[in-house]
Amino acid sequence: MTTTSAPTTRRLRADAQRNYDTIVRVASEAFAENGTQTSLDDIACRAGVGPGTLYRHFPTRDCLLAAALRDSLNELDELSAKLVTAEDTAAALDQWLFQVASHLRTFGGLPDSVAQALRDEDSPLCISCAPLRSTTATLLKRAQDAGAARADAQPNDVFSLVASLAWAADRRRASDDDLKRMLALVTSGLR
Repeated sequence: MTTTSAPTTRRLRADAQRNYDTIVRVASEAFAENGTQTSLDDIACRAGVGPGTLYRHFPTRDCLLAAALRDSLNELDELSAKLVTAEDTAAALDQWLFQVASHLRTFGGLPDSVAQALRDEDSPLCISCAPLRSTTATLLKRAQDAGAARADAQPNDVFSLVASLAWAADRRRASDDDLKRMLALVTSGLR
């Protein structure tokens, strides 16, 4: 699985790379504090750059969100490599679905942003979700082949259910334990 961030076709100058890195760091902090609808102009100000510099690197909010989520996506990438070969296919699927739901709660409002992005296949945020959806499909298929998941379960439906749970947990400000409990209700229906 690979992750996608803001498009870059050539190597950045050192000062431009510093600006890029600073914007991503500040945006991650701002999104964590105030959610995905944080003012991009405020992010630029906090990063010590003008709005033009921010928009030159990140023409849309989705570009900036995808870049801010890169570390979380990389962690999921490492986890997916382990889970796709796990012996217990049901446990692997359960663990993956919980981690995806947790990822979708990285920032307040992220489930809404992802739902909007999934309607636009060209959105950098949608593109960054493609590996999550692909791994979900792989793990679901493995569980189905082992008889640990319903044969009629569809990968996009399962991903949508997990995204919906992440949305509900985000709205309720639910704990991880609450999310696990809600996810257990969904996965019991997959069995």
